[in-house]
Amino acid sequence: MNPNITLLGQMISFAILIWFTVKFIWPPLMRAIEERQQKIAEGLAAADRSQKDLAQAQEKVNEALREARMKANEIIEQAHQRANQIIDQARNDAIAEAARQRALAEAEIQAAANRAKEELRRQVALLAVTGAEKLLRREIDANAHKALIDELAEQL
Repeated sequence: MNPNITLLGQMISFAILIWFTVKFIWPPLMRAIEERQQKIAEGLAAADRSQKDLAQAQEKVNEALREARMKANEIIEQAHQRANQIIDQARNDAIAEAARQRALAEAEIQAAANRAKEELRRQVALLAVTGAEKLLRREIDANAHKALIDELAEQL
């Protein structure tokens, strides 16, 4: 065997192998690689989008929390104001009720004082009539008269 022919046969076989590889094996292999690259690129882009979406969602959540806190603070402040109003109203009502009760008590005290004065007048009048009756029954005598007046003064 001739080494030149063998070498030529190997070169032709190698050329056919290269042509067959380039024609039938290389294009599907390149398509698979390109598809894989495209899927990886799409995955990375989707990951970037999802990170941006996550950041936006986090911003929205933070804004919603700030708004909720502000509203809660407003509601709490309004509740404090309303509580202060209720306390002031209750204090004013209590003061008015105390003044009314005081006026009623003063009126009752005045009425009781008037009744006591009337009772005292009635008793004084009764004592005066009784004293005059005793004076008229006795003889008019200065000593007896003085003793009756002293007795009457002791009774008053």
